[in-house]
Amino acid sequence: MARPRILVVEPHGAEALCAVLAQHGFDPCQAADPGAALLAVPSLAPDALLAAVTGPADGVLLARGLAELGSDAALVVMADPEQLGAAVAALRAGAESYLVRPAGAAQAAVLLWKALEKRRLRADAARLRAQLRRRHALVGSAPELQLVQEVLRRAAPTRATVLVLGETGTGRELVAQALHDASPRRDRPFVRVSCAARSQVLLESELFGHEPGAFPGAALRREGCLEAAHGGTVFLHEVAHLPLGLQVKLLRVLQQGELERMGSRETLRCDVRVVASSTRDLAEAVREGRFRDDLYYRLNVVAVTLPPLRERKGDIPALVEAFLARSAAARARGVTAVSPGALSALFAHDWPGNVRELQAVVERGVARCGGRELALEDLPPALTGGGAGEASALVPGATLFEIEREAILRTLDRMGGSTVRAAQALGVSVRKIQYRLREYRLGQHEPRRRGASAPPW
Repeated sequence: MARPRILVVEPHGAEALCAVLAQHGFDPCQAADPGAALLAVPSLAPDALLAAVTGPADGVLLARGLAELGSDAALVVMADPEQLGAAVAALRAGAESYLVRPAGAAQAAVLLWKALEKRRLRADAARLRAQLRRRHALVGSAPELQLVQEVLRRAAPTRATVLVLGETGTGRELVAQALHDASPRRDRPFVRVSCAARSQVLLESELFGHEPGAFPGAALRREGCLEAAHGGTVFLHEVAHLPLGLQVKLLRVLQQGELERMGSRETLRCDVRVVASSTRDLAEAVREGRFRDDLYYRLNVVAVTLPPLRERKGDIPALVEAFLARSAAARARGVTAVSPGALSALFAHDWPGNVRELQAVVERGVARCGGRELALEDLPPALTGGGAGEASALVPGATLFEIEREAILRTLDRMGGSTVRAAQALGVSVRKIQYRLREYRLGQHEPRRRGASAPPW
């Protein structure tokens, strides 16, 4: 593993400082002052800078200069007691930490390792967010979604098992894949195993492998998915269906990191991270005796529940935009938008199949679309019947701002002007509703009289 490169910015005594840093596992190089350091950053690509603050603006200059260069190098500053104010200013400008002399190089090395760990965690979090956006798993701004993203961000760099709950089509497997891709195990295998709709023998063989003759038809040795995923991640889809006999064997993997193939007494080491999913309430399965409580507690170290799409309909425009932007068919046909009538129909649907159903509807609509935007007639009849009433108040040419405005106002009308109930119905925060009302210059919304017309767009 390559040593982290540290650029030491110190006009006096840099050689001695670099020698100690090298003893602590770093690859140090030198620059005489902040200007020279910033000139060297593009070519040296340091992981961190350790800079002496000799003037009141030195630390700020370095922090801002690194930002302008687009460098993610961590910055640790050193200051004499009389320069403490300059060190604090550097912190406010983006430095990671500081130490006050006469603290020595050993203390600086400790701060550098901590700064590099924070840098790694930030990079992992950014990678997770990108993976979730790319896979459409958590596109949107609903408060429930933001909470899930925060939990996943904290869990991604750890070894903790994760239990992903949610209805079919909410994106549980996509979340598991994104967690793996954002973790230190990203270069090792990601293996998916469905625990549903198969016999116990076949499922045991798939999970743990088997030796020849372990059961009728087992002519050759087979490596199980847990063994094949060594060093990586195993995603157990619908883990509630796992038979009790196999739950004991899975518990051994989680507790001791060991397994045995079917028909073998040889103990094999197994280093895997387990991400499990379920549409069922595992706690209820434990109470009914269908799921082991000790395995449940092992799987439930980190738990997230993905909200159904009907509870966050405010995210539908962002999801549709993401599907269109990433659809090769949409790009080829020049489909870049959705008509107001079609969008209103999408809002009116309850989405029992959740995000997966929405994606399928958009893809089918693109295939039928004859223009540059999805129209109401491009959607399946199940949606157009439910959305026709809402669509009648919309006209071609309305902007997304206008569509969103009318959706919020209509929902407030139905909810008697209650921003709390309207926010729940639209799957957004109360704060967002209040912000939009201020943006529309409406203040406290009064429900419109029955029969009042929509705004004349």
